[in-house]
Formats: sequence, structure tokens, C-alpha cells
Amino acid sequence: MTRRAATEEQLLSMEQMIDEWFAQQKAELPILLDVSRDEDIPRRWYARLKGEERDVTTVWLTLGQRTLKYETYFLPWPETNREQLFELLLRRNYDLVGAQFGIGPEEAIFLTGELPFQSVDGDELDRVLGSIWEFVERYWSAALKIGFANYFVDSTERE
Repeated sequence: MTRRAATEEQLLSMEQMIDEWFAQQKAELPILLDVSRDEDIPRRWYARLKGEERDVTTVWLTLGQRTLKYETYFLPWPETNREQLFELLLRRNYDLVGAQFGIGPEEAIFLTGELPFQSVDGDELDRVLGSIWEFVERYWSAALKIGFANYFVDSTERE
């Protein structure tokens, strides 16, 4: 059974709740560097998170009539060891909750997920941002070293 699509009134209410949640988090959460709205795509937010392994991760959240979709750009198309990298990420997908790695626009690797509209609240927004941040921090360095191994060769080996 499918749930009904959100009404315009429900979408406006949810949009306001998300704006207010982000405003509160921006004041309280040190890793949340910035939040902005897309001028061209209605009900889309960009949350920039300060990382440890990766300098910054930007999470896009897009509110639709049935779901809140979230995604982040993880890596460009790998230059080396593609099969090994894709195997690593597919194996990680098995353990991830609420997100999965996939190939998206421009053949880049993304981390994506979505929530049913009715499930979106402050706790879920916190879980989504926290999970995406953790997954990027946990897997980015290893994925980068596999997919772009040529950049990590000792300078003595290059000569």
C-alpha cells in the first residue's frame, strides 16, 4: 500500500520545520559549516559539513511529495583499480543503514538515501547528516587510495 502524496500545506510545514532545524543546528553543531537553499530547485538544501579525513562534505537534501532524498558526492570516476574499488563499496553497502553507494551523474560515485515524507523529523535529519558524515569519513580515504593509486606512489618510484 502506498501513502498519499503530501499536500502543498504539508510540504510548506515540513519545509519550515527543516529550515528551523537547520538554524538551530547551525548554532549548536560545530561541524555544520553552512546551510544554503537552491535558488532553482524548490525545497533543496545544501549542508556543508567539516570533516576530518575529507575537508568538507556537502549533503544535498531534496524534499518531494513522498520522500526526502539526500545525497553527497563521494568520488569522481576512479582512474585505477575500478573493480577493487567497486567491490569495496558494494561490500560496504551491505552494512550501511539508510544510505548506499552508487554511480550517479557524470559517472561519479555518490552516497544516497531517502526517507518517506511522514518519517522526516529532527531526529531523522540528525541521523541522516550524522550517518552520511560518518560513512564519508570512514570510507573516503581508503576509496581514494584504491581509485587514485597513482597519486599515492612514492616520489622515488615515479623517477
